[in-house]
Amino acid sequence: MTGSTPTFDPARYKETARQQWDNVAEGWHKWIPNVRRWAGPVTDLMLDLARIGPRSRVLDVAAGDGDQSLTVAQRVGPSGYLLATDIAPNLVAIAARVFREAGLKNAGPRVMDAEELAVEDASFGAVISRFGLFFLPNLAKALLGVRRALKPGGRIAAVVFSTPDKNPFLSVPISIIRKRAHLPPPLSGQSGPLSLGAPGVLENALVKAGFREVLIHNVAAPLQMASAAECVQFERESFGGLQQMLEGLKQAEREEVWREIEGELAKYEGSHGFESPCEVIVGAGIK
Repeated sequence: MTGSTPTFDPARYKETARQQWDNVAEGWHKWIPNVRRWAGPVTDLMLDLARIGPRSRVLDVAAGDGDQSLTVAQRVGPSGYLLATDIAPNLVAIAARVFREAGLKNAGPRVMDAEELAVEDASFGAVISRFGLFFLPNLAKALLGVRRALKPGGRIAAVVFSTPDKNPFLSVPISIIRKRAHLPPPLSGQSGPLSLGAPGVLENALVKAGFREVLIHNVAAPLQMASAAECVQFERESFGGLQQMLEGLKQAEREEVWREIEGELAKYEGSHGFESPCEVIVGAGIK
C-alpha cells in the first residue's frame, strides 16, 4: 500500500546475512588471531558459565569459522563432543579445515540455520553462541530450539554486544555509513550486532524461552589494535554487514567513507596504539 511503513523481512534479512558471511569468510578467518586475543577472556567466561568440561556434549550455534569451537573441543576432551553449526557454508568449510588441521576427532561442523536446529531433543549438555544471537531475526524461535536440544539441567551461554555508546568501534562506522549512504534507521524488530544490548533484552529473551537461573554479566572487553587504520582494515575485510550498507555508493565514495571512519576512530589512538571501548554481555541460563 502506498505510503505504508516498511516492515522488517526476516527471510530476506537471513538470506542477505548468509551471503554477507560467505563473502567475508576468509577475511574473518584471517583476523581470527586478533579476535582471539580480544574475545578470549569473555569466551572463557561463556564456557565457564555453560559448565563445559571433560565429556561434555556441546552445540555451538552461529559458530563462524570454529575458533571458539577449538577451545571447546580441548575442554571436552576425547570423550566429549562438539557440533559447530553456522548458516554460511563458507564459514563451515573453514571450520572443517581448522578441525582437520588440529587433528580433532571429537568435533564436527555442519551447515545449519540456528532457527531450525536439526538435532535430536535433549542431546546436548550445553549450547553456546559467541557474537551470533544478535544476527537471528527470530531469536525467540532459536532459543526454543536450543532449549529443546538441551538435556534437563543443560545450560546455554552466549556473548553479545551491549549498547552503541559502549562500542564505538561498531557504532561509529554504522552511524557514518548510514548517514553518507542516506540509509533509513533500522526497522522495528531488525536484527543487528547492537540489537540485544539494551538492559534486560537478552535476559528477558532467555526467561521467555523458559530458561531458569538466568545470569547476565556486563564485561569490558576493549578492542586493541596497532592503529585506527588497522581497525578499519579489520572491519573492511571481515564485517560483511558494513560492506552491504555501502553497496549503493560508488567506489570513490566508499573510500571517502572509510577515511571518515578512520578519522573518527583515531581519537582512540594513544601512545600504545588503538584501543576502542567495548562492552559485551555474557548471558547464561539453565533448562
